[in-house]
Amino acid sequence: MAMQVTLNGEARQLDEGVSVRGLLVGLGLDPAKIAVERNLQIVPRSTYDQVALAEGDRLEIVHFIGGGNAPVEVPIEDKPLVIAGRTFQSRLIIGTGKYKSYAENAAALAASGAQIVTVAVRRVNLTDPGQPMLVDYIDPKKTVFLPNTAGCFTGEEAVRTLRLAREAGGWTLVKLEVLGDRKTLYPDMIETLRATELLVKEGFQVMVYCSDDPLMAKRLEELGACAIMPLAAPIGSGLGVQNPVGIRMIIEEAKVPVIVDAGVGTASDAAIAMELGCDGVLMNTAIAEAKNPVKMAEAMKHAVQAGRLAYLAGRMPRRKYADPSSPLAGLI
Repeated sequence: MAMQVTLNGEARQLDEGVSVRGLLVGLGLDPAKIAVERNLQIVPRSTYDQVALAEGDRLEIVHFIGGGNAPVEVPIEDKPLVIAGRTFQSRLIIGTGKYKSYAENAAALAASGAQIVTVAVRRVNLTDPGQPMLVDYIDPKKTVFLPNTAGCFTGEEAVRTLRLAREAGGWTLVKLEVLGDRKTLYPDMIETLRATELLVKEGFQVMVYCSDDPLMAKRLEELGACAIMPLAAPIGSGLGVQNPVGIRMIIEEAKVPVIVDAGVGTASDAAIAMELGCDGVLMNTAIAEAKNPVKMAEAMKHAVQAGRLAYLAGRMPRRKYADPSSPLAGLI
């Protein structure tokens, strides 16, 4: 005959007179790994064979758990940073402006571990041609020089500048920025799109400074940009990532590297950018204007690495309220 019991809060039909051990064996449970309570009384493990269950018994069977089960998620693939067919180990790019000296710049570069530095194209000082030059301190054979168009406000100015850069050093990997006004230094996206198209047609590999607009970023990629470089905040502001939603959307759609450019102020800003899933971070003022640029350069190196690891690990979800480490399900 059958009898009804309540097992872990659920009604069950069992054979009449079955023992606790018989119940456990029937459930496929190892008696040595669980504890049993019957009608609010603990059943000693040594009596499992002798204790027969009866109609209406209420049973709780419990075991130890490790704080709950994590959801199964597909891990994020750790792809290397590849720009225009070239692989880089460091995901940090630094600038060469605002330093007290070229020697300080070189020391900061060494501390940062960066493999790419941005360089501006300016007129030679004809009145004092013997002045030190950047190449005297940073060897372009060991570090990739990335000529940029800082200070350009039209597409024509930018294209002209990069043609000169190519002539001076043979560089075709370049950074394009076309500014809209002197107050915000925001990119003029209409001119930026036009210049990108012209440069790509001339054989340049163009990394493009742009707004944090996902639609504009996609258009740049369609025109042939080899990297998308949305601003975190206005150039030199040090405000950090102001539009994480827009940057995340750019990352989700991009098929080329996304490198946050401009507005990083300290190491935590760089880590945040990397935690969003950016492929890299470019900065200049954050290091050059730090009280100790060399130490800040080293901090930025570690921040970029930590942010990348955190992104690959996958952060826990944000919640409005507390959530216990041990689950409430299964409580007695």
